[in-house]
Formats: sequence, C-alpha cells, structure tokens
Amino acid sequence: MKFGTRIIHTGREIDPTTGALSVPIYQTSTYRQESVDHFGKYDYARSDNPTREALEETVAQLENGTRGFAFASGMAAISSTLLLFSPGDHLVVCEDVYGGTFRALTQLFSRLGVESTFVDATDTAAIEAAFRPNTKGLYLETPSNPLMKITDLAAAARLARERGAITLVDNTFMTPYLQRPLDLGCDVVLHSGTKFLNGHSDVVCGFAVVRDPELGQRIRFIQNAFGAILGPQDSWLVLRGIKTLRVRMEESQAGAVKIANWLAGEKRVSRVFYPGLPDHPGHDIHGRQSSGPGAVLSFTLDTVETTRRLLEGMRLAAFAVSLGGVESIISYPARMSHAAMPPAERAARGIGDTLVRLSVGLEDADDLLAEMDRLING
Repeated sequence: MKFGTRIIHTGREIDPTTGALSVPIYQTSTYRQESVDHFGKYDYARSDNPTREALEETVAQLENGTRGFAFASGMAAISSTLLLFSPGDHLVVCEDVYGGTFRALTQLFSRLGVESTFVDATDTAAIEAAFRPNTKGLYLETPSNPLMKITDLAAAARLARERGAITLVDNTFMTPYLQRPLDLGCDVVLHSGTKFLNGHSDVVCGFAVVRDPELGQRIRFIQNAFGAILGPQDSWLVLRGIKTLRVRMEESQAGAVKIANWLAGEKRVSRVFYPGLPDHPGHDIHGRQSSGPGAVLSFTLDTVETTRRLLEGMRLAAFAVSLGGVESIISYPARMSHAAMPPAERAARGIGDTLVRLSVGLEDADDLLAEMDRLING
C-alpha cells in the first residue's frame, strides 16, 4: 500500500470488539485480574493502555519500526530515551539542536555524567572528528531547528554504527510521511507529536520509535519505570489527527514552497532557510533522503524593527510557540524555541534577533503572502 493508504489502514483502525471505526478511549487506571497465577495482558495503565497501544503501533508502523512509545510530551520522549545512556558516556549532537534538547543535555544529563559535544552535522568529517572512545550516541535533527540544516543521515548512521554508537534522529519537522530515518540506518526516531502528527494544536505528546527489538525493550523499561506516558484521551486525539497527515502535509508544504520562493526575492529579507530552494546547501542531500521539503521555513529580515512589525502584526499566522498545526504559526526562535540556549551559544549558531520561523498551515498561501507583504514592505 502507498503511504497515504497506510495512514488510514494501520491494522488498528477498527475496534475488534464492536467494529467501531474509531478506537475506544479506555479511560481507566487499572484492570481486574481473574487469577493470582496468570495476569491478563493489561494490569496497570502506566504500563499499558489499549488506546495508547493502538497509537504506539500506528506510529511504529508509519516509521517502519518494530516498537513505538508514546510519551506525555516531545521532551518527555527525548529525555526518557536519553536515559539509555549512563555516567561516563559521551554524545555527539548537531549544534543547532532544539533549545529544549540543548537545555536537557547541558543542564540535566551533564549532571548525570553524560557529556555532549555539539558539532556542525552538515559536515560528516566534523561528526567523525568529535567521536571519542566513550561516544555511545549520535543525536541529529534534519532539517534542524530553526536553521533547516541538512545532515546526510545514511552517512552519519553508518559512521556511528562502525564505532558502536546508536543514532537518534528528531524527525518532527518531516514526519514519517516525508522522511523515515530508520530506513536510512538510524536506530531511534523521536517526535514531538504535538506538532504535525497530531496537527491541531490541542495535544502535547511525544514518540520514540525503534527498529531493533532489543533496543525497544530497553526503552520500554524506561517508559514504564520513569512513567512519563501519554494518557488515553490524548492518544485518541492523536490517532484522529494522524488520519489526515498526508493531506495536511501536502497542502502545508505547497504553501511553504510558494512563500519561500516569494521571500527569496524580497529586498528586506536577508536570507531564507528552506531545503526546497535550489540554492539551499543541503538541497541535494535532502532530496535523496526525503520526499519533500516540508512545511517549516525560517528567514532573517533586515532590521529588528521589521521583525517586530511582522511578528506582532500577523493575524493569519499566530505569533506563538510551536508549529505543525492546521493554522500557520510564526515564531521568534531567540525568545521562544531557543530561549533556553545562552545568548552567546545562539549567536554562534546564527540564531539572531532578526530570525523568524514560519510553520505554514492550511490557509490560502496567497492570503498569507498578502499579509506578509504589507507588514514587511510597509
């Protein structure tokens, strides 16, 4: 089946008990057992819940993985998965990683004895040079947040595997519809499901997906022991959101392509970061490993005053944290997604005070362009 069909026909779309076309919400904390000697499949909802299980199996299937795990937020998924590592372990991390991930690595996991080295992951040689004898993991985003840098996933994963390390990839921007890192040799795929997977700005959730069953058992243990699981109501909402993933991504991506090309010709726009543009440094690599450029782009404007006018004046795009909703969302990375990163670190990565990130929603792109033109050009 093609991917758009698989989104609808996951094998868990029909309730086996009643034939309902919507998986029931099992709003329960525990389950009655019939025997002291033989417990049923479900015993306590932190460990297992049928609604969450349906969602986890759906996301795993879409990523071509064997196991999926749903968490209470994207950062819960990331932080729980990082518990795979132990004191004395070292990680190589892409330098313009999401600010919340940077904060967790530098302020939490560093206290647990897990070290991180941040590198320009567009350069495979730089990744290789950062490896140490105790390097156990390679953590990547591609496209990265917010500068849309592209990493060659197959080459990076191969390098890590040859050195006995696992590769973790945050695939939030692309979703499994556009990019499947497990197929490229990566070991763990992570998502802030709050974004495109759910797609309606009404749930906070996260996912980890693996192909290797043994690695899945390790994450399963962490998920159950640490307990940052997704509840059944939110699981049901994400199951509903995933059903429209293909049509949402196609429409939003088409709008993003149109807007990126328009921005590239504007005199008040200094630079546009979008892998769908032919002059993007990672355009060719992204084209090999993904089936589209996605619906998120970022750009720098000529002055802070122009930036403020655009951010505060937009009405068709919400000036807000997050991305991936049916509505367009315009964000200010320096004060939002990367506020947790010290100013010097932001500056070193090119995340300045005139950088804007736009997640294109389902509005008509011409309406968004008209409003942006009025605000940027006066």
